Amino acid sequence: MTTALLIIDVQNDFCPGGLLAVEGGDAVVPVINRMQDDFPLVVATQDWHPAGHSSFADNHEGAEPFSTAEMPYGTQVLWPVHCVQGSDGAAFHPDLATDRISLIVRKGTDPSLDSYSAFFENDRKTSTGLAGYLRDKGVTALTLVGLATDFCVGWSALDARRLGFDVTLATDACRAIDLDGSLDAAMGNMRDAGVGIG
Repeated sequence: MTTALLIIDVQNDFCPGGLLAVEGGDAVVPVINRMQDDFPLVVATQDWHPAGHSSFADNHEGAEPFSTAEMPYGTQVLWPVHCVQGSDGAAFHPDLATDRISLIVRKGTDPSLDSYSAFFENDRKTSTGLAGYLRDKGVTALTLVGLATDFCVGWSALDARRLGFDVTLATDACRAIDLDGSLDAAMGNMRDAGVGIG
């Protein structure tokens, strides 16, 4: 085994009607379903926040969603409440095929620390353990799909490259938030890091 498909956060809250909806987020589902049979290993992530998470604007008096705050680990976007543990919004999109998913990495569970990447929390040091799992399975290359291109997908792609994996972004199976130019910035960072754009 050398290549795995990594499905990032295809959850109800990131799809139309969700609490942090990405435009066209549900359009990635049939594309991802078709892709899964092309890979010997399929892994997925879920945002899985406690209700009192420090990245939620509601937990900062007077803060507006999409403003920023300084955290011990750096600047943090303050998001609308989303993907709360056990909620319908945190569940995978109901049309996403999940039978072939061998591992689900739940991230953002520490109330004091957000986690965009599938590999590290936002302090850039705390590991999720995913890299070790992939290496134990003989994976050397990853194709990334899911939501959102400019945050969780992009951060995961950059960390995967930093960890030595070959990485391809399947753009037709991703959608972006595009917050103040974040999509162009993320795409540029990925290209600079050697991520293949497919």
